[in-house]
Amino acid sequence: MQFGIFTVGDIAPNPVTGCTQSEAERISNIVRIARKADEVGLDVFALGEHHNPPFIPSSPTTLLAHIAALTERIILSTSVTLMTTNDPVKIAEDYAMLQHVAKGRLDLMTGRGNTVPVYPWFGKDIRQGLALALENYNLVHRLWREDVVDWEGRFRTPLQGFTSTPRPLDDVPPFVWHGSIRTPEIAEQAAYYGNGYFANHVLAPNFHFKPLVELYRERFEHYEHGTKEQAIVGLGGQGFIARRSQDAVNTFRPYFENYPLFRGTKLEDYTRGTPLSVGSPQEVIEKTLTFQEGFGDYQRQLWSLDSMGLPVEMALEQVELLGTEVVPVLREEMAARRKPGVPEAPTHESLVRAKYGDAEPRAPRPNPNRGDNLSGTSPYQDSDPEVQALFPQVV
Repeated sequence: MQFGIFTVGDIAPNPVTGCTQSEAERISNIVRIARKADEVGLDVFALGEHHNPPFIPSSPTTLLAHIAALTERIILSTSVTLMTTNDPVKIAEDYAMLQHVAKGRLDLMTGRGNTVPVYPWFGKDIRQGLALALENYNLVHRLWREDVVDWEGRFRTPLQGFTSTPRPLDDVPPFVWHGSIRTPEIAEQAAYYGNGYFANHVLAPNFHFKPLVELYRERFEHYEHGTKEQAIVGLGGQGFIARRSQDAVNTFRPYFENYPLFRGTKLEDYTRGTPLSVGSPQEVIEKTLTFQEGFGDYQRQLWSLDSMGLPVEMALEQVELLGTEVVPVLREEMAARRKPGVPEAPTHESLVRAKYGDAEPRAPRPNPNRGDNLSGTSPYQDSDPEVQALFPQVV
């Protein structure tokens, strides 16, 4: 079971002090939070992608690459990469490069996001959002697995004899989670490829997303990747922790109740009816265990702990309490309750081992470049000789 945190990178006024972080401060503080997560033994740090104020993570690969250089063991992820408005070729190349930089400590969470104007900002039609998400990921999947790709679709120019570089580290692509909270087609796509499915279990009544998780599990089994219980599920969460329950409520209340998204909502009511966990470490543990009861055994639990204008010192305290007081107990309790045969979340190491066993992983070596993006018909010295790369002809 993997435990970690995700950030949307929002900037909001601190309702207690009236201060608002600058963009520079927020970027620096996200790095501090990620390093703290690594230090206290969390498994995952995930970063969203947004292209509008008050959010700052417009370039997740840049920030995650910097964090990779400053951390030792934590898996880095997105939450989410916009599969609708990014070019799938650029996604394949950028995240393969980041995978190399992070020495395999990377996976990818794809999604459509929740910002309507981002579509026209990047020249896309929101009415085609689902079709874009499905088609673009289908292409990324092939680009990471085939040395030479010929492809034609609806939403970008065709590819002829194309090789995405660099190839994934060890020729094993980053593991992909499909993030969705409203779309059965995305759950279907995740199941079709045997990828993970991530339901961000926030901003809705408790267990609201159970039907989508169940659909994904059923289709995962249908495509013969394993049983329903072996499907790879992740959940989001949101919380605030203090050693005493009432201290958590009193401290968090002004941040929650003054945040534009929750203004007019009473903290206790929202905590009671949704996955939001506010309280002592034991209370957060108990509420998280109900997720396992409701959704079944799953592989990844992430929390948002640094939003709503929380000062960085308070966010760092949250990460400390999560890593030292909450997660160790959850690891033990969830493992004890886990059914036999339920797999762990894939990692780069486990995927390499599954592909190669004890053999040496592939390390692609390009053929000499003679002016084209490929040399003759073979991009790499060990490419399948049956692969024929045919380039567009100048007429």
